[in-house]
Amino acid sequence: MTEKKSAPTLSDVATAANVSTATVSKYINRIQRFSPEVEARVAAAIKDLGYHSNPMARSMVTGRSKTLGLSITDMHNQYFAGLVQGANRVAMKHGYSLLLVDSEESASRERQLLEDLCMRVDGLMINSKLRQEEMEWIHELPKPFVFFDRREDNGKQEIDSHNRDAAYMVANYLVKSGHQRIAYIGFDKSRADQERYAGALACLEAHRLDLPRYETDASSPQEGARICSKIMLGSERVDAVICFNDMIAIGFLKQASELGFSVPDDCSVVGFDNIPFCDYVTPTLTSVDMGGERMGALATQHLIDILNGRESKASLPEPKLILRKSTRGRKLEI
Repeated sequence: MTEKKSAPTLSDVATAANVSTATVSKYINRIQRFSPEVEARVAAAIKDLGYHSNPMARSMVTGRSKTLGLSITDMHNQYFAGLVQGANRVAMKHGYSLLLVDSEESASRERQLLEDLCMRVDGLMINSKLRQEEMEWIHELPKPFVFFDRREDNGKQEIDSHNRDAAYMVANYLVKSGHQRIAYIGFDKSRADQERYAGALACLEAHRLDLPRYETDASSPQEGARICSKIMLGSERVDAVICFNDMIAIGFLKQASELGFSVPDDCSVVGFDNIPFCDYVTPTLTSVDMGGERMGALATQHLIDILNGRESKASLPEPKLILRKSTRGRKLEI
């Protein structure tokens, strides 16, 4: 029976390259640069021997795991698929792996998840629904972190996706299109919801219009369908609804059709996030593209810059209103 050949070691690489093991270690972990001749010999030895560094051993030497943590709130929401894709692309470009956790919109388990994740990564990117006062403990974590969707003054720990401006734009579009009885369907457990409602409310108050708010228990199609019945069969008629996200809006569209209402003839519907399903529902859904993929990329680059002690300046994605068949112009009533 042929004896299995052992994997090449750091010492094997050092011998083949005629350098010390310390030199090989510093080269692999990018702690120190060497002459082009030495680096070429080490690189050639690594390739010829098929050497692969041990991530755990590397982290013990450098104090870095070359892993970034990303915490999201709802794996089922397609918005996060784009955000994760953007984050992973930038992480891989810089030699990092991405470790993903889903808090499932549960405040009770979010702290434990983040504390556990912190022990395994170099830094954290956090999408959280918790309010500022509920997250004071985050500053006790020994790793740098970056938040999505926060307006609090956290300096370089903040990536703001312009939720307030986006909602103002949506409300203004509906008003300019002739809608007068607009409602907002929210999810108050989300920080982004607070900003979106505030933006839409500011616009309608400027036009001296009301913005009744309806609450959901989850940012899901099921909740969108439930709240649709309450709104469309209620005594207060509406001619447009702004939904906290596309998932709620899609549920609203389906239920409206089942109740015998026509969208947009009876009511225009707008969502947020511009997930791929917007093009495949009937009618197709008008939505705000919040730039999820680019947001993930920006946050990851921001965190990597912090880890390397560099200043980070990013041009954040501007929200874009993508018009589809769920909205239409409406004549002003006399």
